[in-house]
Amino acid sequence: MTAETLSSLAAGTVLGLSAGFAPGPLLTLVITQTLKHDIREGAKVAMAPLITDLPIILVTLAVLSRLSDFDRLLGAISLVGAGYVLYLAYESIRTGPVQIEEAQDDPQSVRKGAIINALNPHPYLFWATVGGPFILKGGREGLGVPFLFLLGFYLFLVGSKVFLAFVVGKSRAFLTKRGYIWCMRVLGCLLGAFALFLLRDALFFLGILQR
Repeated sequence: MTAETLSSLAAGTVLGLSAGFAPGPLLTLVITQTLKHDIREGAKVAMAPLITDLPIILVTLAVLSRLSDFDRLLGAISLVGAGYVLYLAYESIRTGPVQIEEAQDDPQSVRKGAIINALNPHPYLFWATVGGPFILKGGREGLGVPFLFLLGFYLFLVGSKVFLAFVVGKSRAFLTKRGYIWCMRVLGCLLGAFALFLLRDALFFLGILQR
C-alpha cells in the first residue's frame, strides 16, 4: 500500500468509528430496538447507512465534479469541512453517559433506521463538506484511495453500531460507564487531528500553501 491509500484507510476508520459511537438518532434507535426486541433488531438498524447513503454520495460527487474552478471550490469546502470535523471532535470530547430508555414500539428495524438516517442532516453535511471532497481529491491518485476510504468508513461505522447493539444486549450499563466516555474523548482528539489535515488541504487548494 502507498502512503496515500494508507492515510485514506486511516481517515475512513477514524471518521467511521467516531460516527458509529457518537450519540445521535440512529444510535438511539439501535439501543431501543436492542432493548425492546433483541441484538438482531439493533444490528438491522445499524445497517441503515448502507441503504440511505449511496444516493447522497452519488449526488454530492456529481454536483461537485461539475462545478468550475474546482480546486478553489474544494479549498472552500475543505475549510467548511475542517470546521465541521472540529465540531464533531468537540461533541465527541464532551460526550457524557448515554441515557437508556426502553422503547415500546414494533420492530420494522430496517425501515425505521433508513427513515431516521435519511432525515438526519449529518450525512448530508458530512458528504458535502468532508467525504465528497476527500473522495474526489483521492480519486486523482487512483481508485484505491477512495475505495479504502469508503471501506474503512462503512466497515467501522456499521461495525461499531453492531458492536454496541451486542454490548447493550449483553450489558446495558456499558454506555453509562467511563470507558465509553474516554473512548469518545480519544476519538474526538483523533478527529481534531484530521480537521488539521483538512485545513492543510484547504490552504493547498486555495493557493495559500505550496506543495
